[in-house]
Amino acid sequence: MTGADHLLPLRTKLRSLRTAPFGADPAGARMERIRRSPHFVDGSFQNPVGARTRPSGSTVEFAKIYFQKEQRARRTPYGTVPVHPTTLADLAAPPVSGLRLTWMGHSSVLAEIDGSRVLFDPVWGQRCSPFPFAGPKRLHPTPVPLAALGPVDVVVISHDHYDHLDLPTIRALAGTDTVFAVPLGVGAHLERWGVPADRLRELDWNETATVGGIRLTATPARHFCGRGLRNQQHTLWASWAVVGPEHRIYHSGDTGYFPGFRDIGAEHGPFDATMIQIGAYSEYWPDIHMTPAEGMRAHLDLQGGSPHGVLLPIHWGTFNLAPHAWAEPAEWTKDAGDEADQPLAFPRPGEPFEPAGILPVEPWWRPLSPALARPWRPAEGQAAAGPAPAARGDLDLAGER
Repeated sequence: MTGADHLLPLRTKLRSLRTAPFGADPAGARMERIRRSPHFVDGSFQNPVGARTRPSGSTVEFAKIYFQKEQRARRTPYGTVPVHPTTLADLAAPPVSGLRLTWMGHSSVLAEIDGSRVLFDPVWGQRCSPFPFAGPKRLHPTPVPLAALGPVDVVVISHDHYDHLDLPTIRALAGTDTVFAVPLGVGAHLERWGVPADRLRELDWNETATVGGIRLTATPARHFCGRGLRNQQHTLWASWAVVGPEHRIYHSGDTGYFPGFRDIGAEHGPFDATMIQIGAYSEYWPDIHMTPAEGMRAHLDLQGGSPHGVLLPIHWGTFNLAPHAWAEPAEWTKDAGDEADQPLAFPRPGEPFEPAGILPVEPWWRPLSPALARPWRPAEGQAAAGPAPAARGDLDLAGER
């Protein structure tokens, strides 16, 4: 028996002691299915194109940027975020056009599409963290209690990071009749938290599940996974295309820019609305989160290269996850939309809107943020998020982005 063999029982015991927020590792038939995936290579899931998933650069330089007092202050709103007073009556009446979106903050969106109700990446918790006392804290209250949303047909999860997959939220939804559409491996977390296996639709990239009258396809994304310090990349990350009889929508999850957006659009688009990640970017992790300029480019790729539909910016405003100013993602996305002549929606958290109707466009964030020091489009040849630092080893940062 080798030394490694002696360690196996200990490793198993340590995993069994892992508290519920950390979820569960895929095992058994689920792990066998993962190993058969063409995207699972050399023991881990791979991105569609190369991506550096660990922050690069100097730990000292990053710490100066991230923890300096003035820098911390600019990453939070100066006042109270104006949450829309959504009521059950607002959500009970069906959308006139057949498609309505309600941004609940960060990447959480309720999409009412052709008679079905789809809830993307629901996070109602106060912190995106495994601990109730530490980790990024919510910058505004949830717009509406989870119980007041009404029935949800499908909950869609993009990946298992804490700001997209929230234990208390999933446990609350597990007590309903909703179906959960998740990428490969993520079902292990949900089963541990009380979701019955028969309500899981666990998909690889380019696999589709039909629920009621809508078709949900897990599409590629450029990101990574993990809920613990030892990250084996055994759960997949995905974006999602949702197609109904009359409408098509897309949710990016978390992703860096990559050419595959064009393929997704050609296969499943054009889309009436896209929900695109435009926040939590940094020059320290340029491959796994998009800047506003990249988010606009992704939207146009999804639409065949021309302005079409409505872009709803997501993954900003709710949690402090990156060095950029709090309002910078919204301000820069607005500039990018103006330049591209692309319709945008900027709802307050909890404000329902129909992409075919009057769009919320007021820059409501401006009274809560100073004027930005940097223009949205940098000098020629410089990345939108600033110059990349010289690589001097990986930063080992706590928390997920």
